[in-house]
Amino acid sequence: MSAADAEQRHQDRMARKKAVVDAGIARADRDQGLLLVLTGPGKGKSSSAFGMVARALGHGLTVGVAQFIKGRTDTGEQAFFQNHPGVRWELLGEGFTWETRNLKRDTETARLGWAVARDMLHDPALGLVVLDELTYPIRYGWLPLETVLADLAARPPLQHVVITGRGAPQALREAADTVTELRDVKHAFRAGVRAQKGVDL
Repeated sequence: MSAADAEQRHQDRMARKKAVVDAGIARADRDQGLLLVLTGPGKGKSSSAFGMVARALGHGLTVGVAQFIKGRTDTGEQAFFQNHPGVRWELLGEGFTWETRNLKRDTETARLGWAVARDMLHDPALGLVVLDELTYPIRYGWLPLETVLADLAARPPLQHVVITGRGAPQALREAADTVTELRDVKHAFRAGVRAQKGVDL
């Protein structure tokens, strides 16, 4: 194939691709608050959510972050965002369940945390709300899924919500506008590498 033929094939392929993309853009004719679920066993769910926090702040949105389960206060995301103008940061957990080992306390902590999250979901000033690791208290039965879904459905119409955590239940996936499942291919921890600052925490 000559260079001219290769160039023409490339131009034709890109023209077809552009037509498909342009048609998709033309069909997307409304704005709404999105519910995004980032789930699966792979690394990067919370990292992706905090990337959206940075993106939202860059567009002048106000952001709420509610961290369930996680109880540590030395993460890079908290150090960076907690005192950032336009961010409400709430650390609602006491650590993973194998640390607390107290079902009653874990359940009460989750329910008190959901009251804080519900307050965020009722605040029309918040353009983005991140409910980090929310799938765990739902999966463990500490929070009724029906309550969570009802509060999500009642939020302001232009408020975006990102939920992270493994094992998102099917009803939550169905309620979401966008679902991404991260796959675990390989992880340094299994090779004996401890969590690294700036990458894992």
